[in-house]
Amino acid sequence: MAQMGELDAVRAELASRLAAIDVRAPYARSCELAPDVDAIRVIAHRNGLNPAVTVAHFLDSALSRGESGPLVHGWLSLLADAIGSERQDVAACETFAAACSVRLAG
Repeated sequence: MAQMGELDAVRAELASRLAAIDVRAPYARSCELAPDVDAIRVIAHRNGLNPAVTVAHFLDSALSRGESGPLVHGWLSLLADAIGSERQDVAACETFAAACSVRLAG
């Protein structure tokens, strides 16, 4: 798990990766975005950003069922919030999971 200064650098890297996905999302197919989302999930997991891991799993599910284009923007926004979350406990993960469930059902 990363230390506080390192965690800021990790969050900055993830924000950069998110921005790159967001630019491509309106034009890319779901299967083209999935590897980049998985890379974010792996980095988040490695650094203890648990809510981001939760949201990345849900986003992967959304991509697997074919969500693409502008719909992905909302998912990326939720993932950005999860990456920036100061809380990394189970309750925070459950809160983000609930928000994701609402999006999937939407």
